[in-house]
Amino acid sequence: MAFADKTLTCVQCGNSFVFTASEQELHRTRGYTNEPKRCPTCREARRSERQWGGGYEGSYRVSRRMFPVVCAECGTQTEVPFEPRGDRPVYCSDCFRKTRQPRTARY
Repeated sequence: MAFADKTLTCVQCGNSFVFTASEQELHRTRGYTNEPKRCPTCREARRSERQWGGGYEGSYRVSRRMFPVVCAECGTQTEVPFEPRGDRPVYCSDCFRKTRQPRTARY
């Protein structure tokens, strides 16, 4: 099937963009049936927003809450992605790597 360049309008910004023949061919090989609705700029912005927590909670990466702690090994101020309970030592990344047991093969 021969493809020809098409001019489409972005639903987000309203600007026109070209859906090239090579992009159409790529879409077809990947099994996509719909034409893109957003221009490359808006597509990239949407992708980056979803990746870094701008999307809906639970469906995309959401920023983690970090808790300040003092490393039990070296005394360095650091942050951890969980709230320390106080009954167990908390380490900075470097000390955690040093004290961690090496993984054994699971199989």
